Amino acid sequence: MPLSHDVSGQGPGPVVLLLHSSVCDRRMWDPQVPVLTDAGYRVVRCDFRGFGDSPVADGPYGDAADVEALLDHLGVERAALVGASYGGKVALEVAAHRRDAVSALVLLCSALPGHEPGAELLAFDEREEALFEAGDLAGAVELNVATWLGPEADEDVRGRVRAMQRHAFEVQSAAAEEFSPDRREVDLSLVDAPCLAVSGAHDLADFRQIARSVAERVPGARHVELPWAGHLPGLERPAEIGTLLTDFLRAAEPVHH
Repeated sequence: MPLSHDVSGQGPGPVVLLLHSSVCDRRMWDPQVPVLTDAGYRVVRCDFRGFGDSPVADGPYGDAADVEALLDHLGVERAALVGASYGGKVALEVAAHRRDAVSALVLLCSALPGHEPGAELLAFDEREEALFEAGDLAGAVELNVATWLGPEADEDVRGRVRAMQRHAFEVQSAAAEEFSPDRREVDLSLVDAPCLAVSGAHDLADFRQIARSVAERVPGARHVELPWAGHLPGLERPAEIGTLLTDFLRAAEPVHH
Protein backbone atom coordinates (compact mmCIF):
# COMPACT_ATOMS: atom_id res chain seq x y z
CA MET A 1 0.00 0.00 0.00
CA PRO A 2 1.51 3.37 -0.95
CA LEU A 3 2.16 5.97 1.71
CA SER A 4 -0.67 8.44 2.26
CA HIS A 5 0.14 11.38 0.00
CA ASP A 6 -1.20 14.27 -2.03
CA VAL A 7 -0.18 15.83 -5.33
CA SER A 8 -0.52 19.58 -6.05
CA GLY A 9 0.09 21.56 -9.23
CA GLN A 10 -1.05 21.02 -12.78
CA GLY A 11 0.89 20.16 -15.88
CA PRO A 12 4.09 18.34 -16.66
CA GLY A 13 6.46 20.52 -14.61
CA PRO A 14 9.35 19.09 -12.61
CA VAL A 15 8.30 17.09 -9.54
CA VAL A 16 9.30 18.08 -6.00
CA LEU A 17 8.81 15.49 -3.26
CA LEU A 18 8.59 16.88 0.29
CA LEU A 19 9.66 14.59 3.16
CA HIS A 20 8.66 15.59 6.68
CA SER A 21 10.45 15.66 10.03
CA SER A 22 9.61 12.96 12.58
CA VAL A 23 8.27 15.71 14.84
CA CYS A 24 5.64 16.54 12.20
CA ASP A 25 3.79 15.03 9.26
CA ARG A 26 3.17 16.22 5.71
CA ARG A 27 1.12 19.17 6.97
CA MET A 28 4.40 20.87 7.95
CA TRP A 29 4.76 21.79 4.27
CA ASP A 30 1.43 23.65 4.02
CA PRO A 31 3.16 27.05 3.61
CA GLN A 32 5.58 25.86 0.89
CA VAL A 33 3.17 23.93 -1.36
CA PRO A 34 1.50 27.00 -2.97
CA VAL A 35 4.88 28.72 -3.42
CA LEU A 36 6.26 25.70 -5.29
CA THR A 37 3.15 25.14 -7.40
CA ASP A 38 3.09 28.84 -8.35
CA ALA A 39 6.70 28.40 -9.49
CA GLY A 40 5.56 25.65 -11.88
CA TYR A 41 6.39 22.51 -9.89
CA ARG A 42 4.25 19.44 -9.31
CA VAL A 43 4.45 18.91 -5.58
CA VAL A 44 4.12 15.51 -3.92
CA ARG A 45 4.15 15.15 -0.15
CA CYS A 46 3.66 12.00 1.88
CA ASP A 47 3.32 10.77 5.44
CA PHE A 48 5.83 8.18 6.65
CA ARG A 49 4.36 5.13 8.36
CA GLY A 50 2.92 5.97 11.76
CA PHE A 51 2.59 9.69 10.90
CA GLY A 52 -0.33 11.76 9.60
CA ASP A 53 -2.68 9.54 7.59
CA SER A 54 -0.27 6.61 7.08
CA PRO A 55 -0.89 3.68 9.46
CA VAL A 56 1.96 2.09 11.40
CA ALA A 57 3.85 -0.73 9.70
CA ASP A 58 2.54 -4.27 10.19
CA GLY A 59 5.87 -5.87 9.30
CA PRO A 60 9.47 -5.08 8.39
CA TYR A 61 9.78 -1.99 6.19
CA GLY A 62 12.05 0.86 5.13
CA ASP A 63 11.08 4.51 4.77
CA ALA A 64 13.38 5.03 1.77
CA ALA A 65 11.94 1.94 0.06
CA ASP A 66 8.43 3.29 0.77
CA VAL A 67 9.35 6.61 -0.87
CA GLU A 68 10.79 4.83 -3.91
CA ALA A 69 7.62 2.71 -4.16
CA LEU A 70 5.50 5.89 -4.00
CA LEU A 71 7.45 7.49 -6.87
CA ASP A 72 6.96 4.29 -8.90
CA HIS A 73 3.24 4.22 -8.01
CA LEU A 74 2.87 7.81 -9.28
CA GLY A 75 4.93 7.12 -12.42
CA VAL A 76 7.52 9.73 -11.40
CA GLU A 77 10.88 8.89 -12.97
CA ARG A 78 12.78 11.85 -11.54
CA ALA A 79 12.13 14.25 -8.67
CA ALA A 80 13.82 16.86 -6.53
CA LEU A 81 13.74 15.79 -2.88
CA VAL A 82 13.31 18.25 -0.02
CA GLY A 83 13.78 16.64 3.39
CA ALA A 84 13.43 18.12 6.86
CA SER A 85 15.36 16.44 9.70
CA TYR A 86 14.46 12.72 9.54
CA GLY A 87 13.04 13.33 6.05
CA GLY A 88 16.49 14.55 4.99
CA LYS A 89 18.02 11.26 6.13
CA VAL A 90 15.46 9.37 4.02
CA ALA A 91 16.17 11.69 1.06
CA LEU A 92 19.89 10.91 1.31
CA GLU A 93 19.15 7.17 1.36
CA VAL A 94 17.04 7.49 -1.80
CA ALA A 95 19.59 9.74 -3.52
CA ALA A 96 22.45 7.30 -2.90
CA HIS A 97 20.38 4.23 -3.84
CA ARG A 98 18.39 5.54 -6.84
CA ARG A 99 20.71 8.17 -8.26
CA ASP A 100 18.89 8.47 -11.60
CA ALA A 101 15.61 9.25 -9.82
CA VAL A 102 16.87 12.32 -7.91
CA SER A 103 17.37 15.62 -9.74
CA ALA A 104 18.22 17.80 -6.70
CA LEU A 105 18.40 17.60 -2.91
CA VAL A 106 17.56 20.19 -0.27
CA LEU A 107 18.28 19.07 3.28
CA LEU A 108 16.78 21.24 6.02
CA CYS A 109 18.52 20.48 9.34
CA SER A 110 18.90 16.91 8.15
CA ALA A 111 19.63 13.75 10.08
CA LEU A 112 22.25 11.40 8.61
CA PRO A 113 22.34 7.61 8.23
CA GLY A 114 24.89 6.16 10.66
CA HIS A 115 25.31 9.38 12.66
CA GLU A 116 26.45 8.77 16.24
CA PRO A 117 24.41 11.13 18.43
CA GLY A 118 26.22 13.64 20.64
CA ALA A 119 25.53 14.25 24.34
CA GLU A 120 22.76 16.81 23.74
CA LEU A 121 20.82 14.58 21.34
CA LEU A 122 21.32 11.49 23.53
CA ALA A 123 19.95 13.39 26.54
CA PHE A 124 16.89 14.44 24.52
CA ASP A 125 16.29 10.85 23.33
CA GLU A 126 16.50 9.52 26.89
CA ARG A 127 14.07 12.14 28.26
CA GLU A 128 11.61 11.58 25.40
CA GLU A 129 11.69 7.80 25.81
CA ALA A 130 11.20 8.03 29.59
CA LEU A 131 8.15 10.28 29.14
CA PHE A 132 6.74 8.08 26.38
CA GLU A 133 7.25 4.87 28.37
CA ALA A 134 5.57 6.49 31.40
CA GLY A 135 2.54 7.28 29.22
CA ASP A 136 3.12 11.03 29.58
CA LEU A 137 2.45 11.87 25.94
CA ALA A 138 1.68 15.50 26.78
CA GLY A 139 5.08 15.85 28.46
CA ALA A 140 6.83 14.18 25.52
CA VAL A 141 5.05 16.54 23.11
CA GLU A 142 6.10 19.62 25.11
CA LEU A 143 9.70 18.39 25.21
CA ASN A 144 9.69 18.16 21.40
CA VAL A 145 8.11 21.59 20.93
CA ALA A 146 10.66 23.16 23.29
CA THR A 147 13.63 21.35 21.72
CA TRP A 148 12.95 21.66 18.01
CA LEU A 149 11.46 25.11 17.46
CA GLY A 150 13.71 28.15 17.34
CA PRO A 151 13.03 31.63 18.70
CA GLU A 152 11.19 32.72 15.52
CA ALA A 153 8.34 30.22 16.07
CA ASP A 154 5.14 31.89 17.27
CA GLU A 155 2.30 30.29 19.25
CA ASP A 156 0.44 29.29 16.08
CA VAL A 157 3.46 27.32 14.83
CA ARG A 158 4.00 25.77 18.25
CA GLY A 159 0.36 24.70 18.28
CA ARG A 160 0.67 23.09 14.84
CA VAL A 161 3.80 21.15 15.79
CA ARG A 162 2.11 20.14 19.07
CA ALA A 163 -0.87 18.72 17.14
CA MET A 164 1.27 16.84 14.59
CA GLN A 165 3.58 15.34 17.23
CA ARG A 166 0.67 14.39 19.50
CA HIS A 167 -1.08 12.60 16.63
CA ALA A 168 2.07 10.62 15.78
CA PHE A 169 2.61 9.62 19.41
CA GLU A 170 -1.02 8.48 19.73
CA VAL A 171 -0.88 6.42 16.54
CA GLN A 172 2.47 4.87 17.45
CA SER A 173 1.60 4.14 21.10
CA ALA A 174 -1.60 2.35 20.01
CA ALA A 175 0.28 -0.04 17.70
CA ALA A 176 0.01 -3.71 18.66
CA GLU A 177 3.62 -4.33 17.64
CA GLU A 178 6.42 -1.92 16.85
CA PHE A 179 8.62 -2.37 13.78
CA SER A 180 11.62 -0.08 13.33
CA PRO A 181 12.50 0.97 9.77
CA ASP A 182 15.49 -0.76 8.23
CA ARG A 183 18.73 1.22 8.11
CA ARG A 184 20.53 1.51 4.82
CA GLU A 185 24.24 2.06 4.65
CA VAL A 186 24.78 5.24 2.66
CA ASP A 187 27.94 6.24 0.80
CA LEU A 188 27.53 10.01 0.46
CA SER A 189 30.11 10.13 -2.33
CA LEU A 190 27.54 8.30 -4.51
CA VAL A 191 25.09 11.21 -4.25
CA ASP A 192 25.52 13.16 -7.47
CA ALA A 193 22.45 15.43 -7.47
CA PRO A 194 22.95 19.15 -6.78
CA CYS A 195 22.65 19.40 -3.00
CA LEU A 196 22.00 22.22 -0.53
CA ALA A 197 22.50 21.39 3.17
CA VAL A 198 20.83 23.95 5.43
CA SER A 199 21.46 24.26 9.18
CA GLY A 200 20.04 26.53 11.88
CA ALA A 201 22.23 28.46 14.30
CA HIS A 202 19.79 27.70 17.16
CA ASP A 203 19.61 23.96 16.41
CA LEU A 204 21.29 21.13 18.33
CA ALA A 205 24.99 20.77 17.56
CA ASP A 206 24.44 17.36 15.92
CA PHE A 207 22.44 18.78 13.04
CA ARG A 208 24.79 21.71 12.46
CA GLN A 209 27.67 19.24 12.29
CA ILE A 210 25.73 16.95 9.91
CA ALA A 211 25.09 19.83 7.48
CA ARG A 212 28.80 20.67 7.39
CA SER A 213 29.68 16.99 6.97
CA VAL A 214 27.23 16.52 4.07
CA ALA A 215 28.67 19.57 2.31
CA GLU A 216 32.17 18.08 2.65
CA ARG A 217 31.24 14.54 1.60
CA VAL A 218 28.63 15.02 -1.15
CA PRO A 219 30.38 16.14 -4.35
CA GLY A 220 29.54 19.77 -5.17
CA ALA A 221 27.16 20.22 -2.21
CA ARG A 222 26.74 23.62 -0.56
CA HIS A 223 26.12 24.40 3.10
CA VAL A 224 24.12 27.42 4.30
CA GLU A 225 23.57 28.22 7.98
CA LEU A 226 20.56 30.37 8.83
CA PRO A 227 21.43 32.62 11.80
CA TRP A 228 17.79 32.88 12.94
CA ALA A 229 16.73 29.23 12.60
CA GLY A 230 16.10 26.39 15.00
CA HIS A 231 15.46 22.85 13.75
CA LEU A 232 12.32 23.52 11.66
CA PRO A 233 13.05 26.64 9.58
CA GLY A 234 10.25 25.85 7.10
CA LEU A 235 7.75 26.50 9.90
CA GLU A 236 9.70 29.25 11.63
CA ARG A 237 10.07 31.51 8.57
CA PRO A 238 7.97 29.82 5.87
CA ALA A 239 8.21 32.56 3.24
CA GLU A 240 12.00 32.72 3.47
CA ILE A 241 12.29 28.94 3.08
CA GLY A 242 9.85 29.03 0.14
CA THR A 243 12.17 31.49 -1.64
CA LEU A 244 15.26 29.47 -0.73
CA LEU A 245 13.68 26.32 -2.21
CA THR A 246 12.52 27.89 -5.47
CA ASP A 247 15.83 29.71 -6.00
CA PHE A 248 17.89 26.56 -5.46
CA LEU A 249 15.61 24.26 -7.48
CA ARG A 250 15.59 26.69 -10.44
CA ALA A 251 19.37 26.93 -10.38
CA ALA A 252 19.65 23.12 -10.21
CA GLU A 253 17.51 22.51 -13.30
CA PRO A 254 19.42 21.50 -16.43
CA VAL A 255 19.76 24.21 -19.04
CA HIS A 256 18.15 23.30 -22.37
CA HIS A 257 19.56 25.06 -25.43
